[in-house]
Amino acid sequence: MTTDDQDQVTRRRAMKVMGGIGAAISAPTIVPAAVLGGDRAVAPSDRIRLGIIGVNSMGRVNLKNCAKHDDVVVTGICDVWKKRRDKALSEHPTARGYLDYRELLDADDVDAVIIATPPHWHTLMAIHAVEAGKDIYLQKPMTMYPDETLAVRNAVRRHKKVSQIGTQIHAGDNYHRVVEWIRSGKMGPVSVVRAFNVMNQGRNGLGRAPREDAPADLDWDRWLGPAPARDYNSLLVASGYEHCSFWDYSGGWTLGMGPHLVDLPVWALELGVPTVTSCSGGRYVIDDDGDAPDTQEVIWQYPNLTMHWSMSACNSFGFDFGRGTPARRLGIYFHAVNGTLFTDYDHHTIVPEGDYLSDTEPPEQTIAASPGHEREWLDCIKSRQQPSCNVDYHYKIDLALTLANLSYRLGRSVRLDPKTERIVGDPEAVKLARPVYRDPWKFPAEYL
Repeated sequence: MTTDDQDQVTRRRAMKVMGGIGAAISAPTIVPAAVLGGDRAVAPSDRIRLGIIGVNSMGRVNLKNCAKHDDVVVTGICDVWKKRRDKALSEHPTARGYLDYRELLDADDVDAVIIATPPHWHTLMAIHAVEAGKDIYLQKPMTMYPDETLAVRNAVRRHKKVSQIGTQIHAGDNYHRVVEWIRSGKMGPVSVVRAFNVMNQGRNGLGRAPREDAPADLDWDRWLGPAPARDYNSLLVASGYEHCSFWDYSGGWTLGMGPHLVDLPVWALELGVPTVTSCSGGRYVIDDDGDAPDTQEVIWQYPNLTMHWSMSACNSFGFDFGRGTPARRLGIYFHAVNGTLFTDYDHHTIVPEGDYLSDTEPPEQTIAASPGHEREWLDCIKSRQQPSCNVDYHYKIDLALTLANLSYRLGRSVRLDPKTERIVGDPEAVKLARPVYRDPWKFPAEYL
């Protein structure tokens, strides 16, 4: 793999997949996107030719939710682990298999791509995908560093592609009802939001994996990609749950679960980006193979609002959402002058402040039911509209979270100018906001 290989993202549009990478099965005859003209990826009457990069855990869920529709045909499946790739290929005989994701992006029989790899790959794959003319469904977290946040957003803007971030809870009816309550004005001004995700993995956490070589059918160097090199660890590669314990490859649980929970207040209150971000925490209790913090507390300052995030992997007390037996618990509290609304994914409760909340009837339902997070993306590929969790919306959530991890690394607050979206008064923070990728991969600085 050379730097030239990495730079030439769209270099082999017409080439076939190399033998041995996967089954070269011809896809159905479908009008290519390039023939349709204009900025339309596929005509409404045509099937969307779908590729996927990463077919473990959530990737398989996203693929299933798309492939069940008659207007979708799966034409490309990429994974660096052959056993996972082959399993997905056996379920989708119309698809070709790929080891190198750039080969899939170069294929002219792929219109759109799901990116469901570990988070350390998200930025490069998303940018390379839109450069190659593909619409993207990008699993959360969108990125891991503040400069990655802005680079992905700017790349999607420049190339005018349809994007959806995989925060599927956004599509649920309960979140819709909460947004309607907050925007109705009945609650009055909201001054504080508290969001949390807690669980208790115990002192031993994930445990320890035996030292062993990577499986022969896993390309370990490709799995690592731009992230730091390290020895293979079976816990790290198990699933999205496990690699949230490994900092360099996930950003920890704040990035792992924060997108689902911070999404709701940003949406309901129409927040921009935070002006001040403060994060404290550490790896206080858990002793396992991981290195991500088991505790983080974040405070974001917005105009006329403070938002708080609490993450614990070593205590699962969930306030109004449960206690006692260890479990994963989460919730969001909106503290307003007339009352408090607290909610999880499925239910919400209104607690009036005495007589201040004079009207306790639910507001009119104005947000239509979603056809499903993936289906919404597919519809927008045809209409060329942007879905509800497009990158231009979701970057505000992602930037808040990546700034939180930056503050954690620095051990101090980070200030951001919301107009320029630049960190102010802290050269070290500016430097650490951009990752250093492992050779030969290069950070896409042209998008900043």
